[in-house]
Amino acid sequence: MNANTSRQSPAEHEDGTELFSRTARDLPAGRHQFHKERLMAQIQQEQHVPTAAPVKPRRTRLVRPAIALPVLATAVAGAFVAVSLMHGQEAPGGLGTGPALTTPVGAASTEGLPQLVDRIALAAAEESHPKVGPGQYIYIESRGAGTFVKTVGDKSSLVGQDLHTRQIWESADGTQGWLIDPAVNDDPEGETLSLPDEQGNTPEATLNAPSYDYLAELTTDPDELLAKIYAETEGMGNSPDQQAFTTIGDLLGESYPPAKLYPALFKAAAKIPGVVVVNDAVDAVGRHGVAVARLDEHGGVREEWIFDKKTHVFLGERSVQVSGSSGEDGLIKPGTVISTSAVMKRAIVDGLKETPSGE
Repeated sequence: MNANTSRQSPAEHEDGTELFSRTARDLPAGRHQFHKERLMAQIQQEQHVPTAAPVKPRRTRLVRPAIALPVLATAVAGAFVAVSLMHGQEAPGGLGTGPALTTPVGAASTEGLPQLVDRIALAAAEESHPKVGPGQYIYIESRGAGTFVKTVGDKSSLVGQDLHTRQIWESADGTQGWLIDPAVNDDPEGETLSLPDEQGNTPEATLNAPSYDYLAELTTDPDELLAKIYAETEGMGNSPDQQAFTTIGDLLGESYPPAKLYPALFKAAAKIPGVVVVNDAVDAVGRHGVAVARLDEHGGVREEWIFDKKTHVFLGERSVQVSGSSGEDGLIKPGTVISTSAVMKRAIVDGLKETPSGE
């Protein structure tokens, strides 16, 4: 039997979207597999690297220059796809490319941050948040897109990737999973994310490679949780503070934090220096919201977690170049949306590759 726990708002009825709960409703897609300033860090490191063959994402999360991504949750994050498509490589699956994604750079301020985070945490705490049972899977469907530098011969240009759907399934222990994402694999049937890998390795879950079972064991005290994040991500990212923010953001987009942990993550994030509010941010499917954000001063990229302004439900996230420039020949200018995602459905299902309501 399908355990779909989503509820729909009127707007969601209009576009046929079913969401896991208020904390997952109206979400922007993807991400993840497409994430943000880490992307910029990679772009900066790759811009002097010779053209190489396309990198096919593995079952386990790929390691970015500053960030180790979770095992199944974002095995092939969209933002990372944008990086791996640099140096003249084409998007897999026949995804089209068009103009670069851009946005007005919204003003950021610390004003109202504590109150906003309190409302977000309260909304998360009020939600029905069923546990993932034996033999069940977390199902997340999202939509996402990104911008990347395309190089053909000696000419580089900035192009946008088509908005596309991504579906991912993951077991509670993180050892079984499946991914369907045309930005990662051109096989419409997708590919397994199950462990062990080809070498027989089954990595242990960590903060940057979490399973539901792993997250269920974490402390829900915001101070203790943040201390653990800093300790376990030491040496990663462009700075300890940015890496802590990125780590929490990864847990929001394509994992299923247990009920008591979910509000604690928001409270912990508010304690990170440099976290601000952006009063208007837009997700991958065009929904406006308010963002909790942080600027990576090393790359000039701001990571934004977008929430509905009224319900404070998490909508999704995006990464925006807000200062300086990067990419090949400095093509990525302020206002470029490097990655954007919108979670459309989040549910617990009883089988691998099963979708909510028998879709």
